[in-house]
Amino acid sequence: MIAEPVDWLFFAVWPCEAERAAMAAVAARLELGPHVRRIPPEEYHVTVAFVGEVPVERIDALIAIGARSARGPCTLRFDACEHWPKPEVVVAAARQIPENLERLWGELHERLGEIGCALDPKRLRPHVALARGVADAPALPPPPACAWNATELCLMRSARGRTTPAYTVLARWPLLDEPAAG
Repeated sequence: MIAEPVDWLFFAVWPCEAERAAMAAVAARLELGPHVRRIPPEEYHVTVAFVGEVPVERIDALIAIGARSARGPCTLRFDACEHWPKPEVVVAAARQIPENLERLWGELHERLGEIGCALDPKRLRPHVALARGVADAPALPPPPACAWNATELCLMRSARGRTTPAYTVLARWPLLDEPAAG
């Protein structure tokens, strides 16, 4: 019997409300065409590891990996707005990757690989998607003055088949300075 997959799963860091509002102010400055879909602020996040479809019975293994990997808070400084032509998105990018975030990314990818999750671990590119469906490069504002204090790792579900994602938190862990238990 083949288990039914759940919607897409991913590990992410989420901003607090003040950080979300600051990023929304950056997004509001973007001059984009009428057919562009702006991302609602409540969906802003930085994906640390995209897992994709996962059978329901494997979610507990992902939760255990998140619990073992969560450590080391960091500050993400978004210092550029960029247009990525292939996915047709405009993002706020953090070009300097905090050491703790890089370590978290590496640990998640290693542990997910150990349980057979096929990931694309080329490199970490911390960013927040601000708009989708941006086929042509717009004039982008100067780098945003926006920083997030990443203090929590979340395992998220993204509902598929919708015009806008619907995210649900499946589990969350504080990013602490001491090593995670386990």
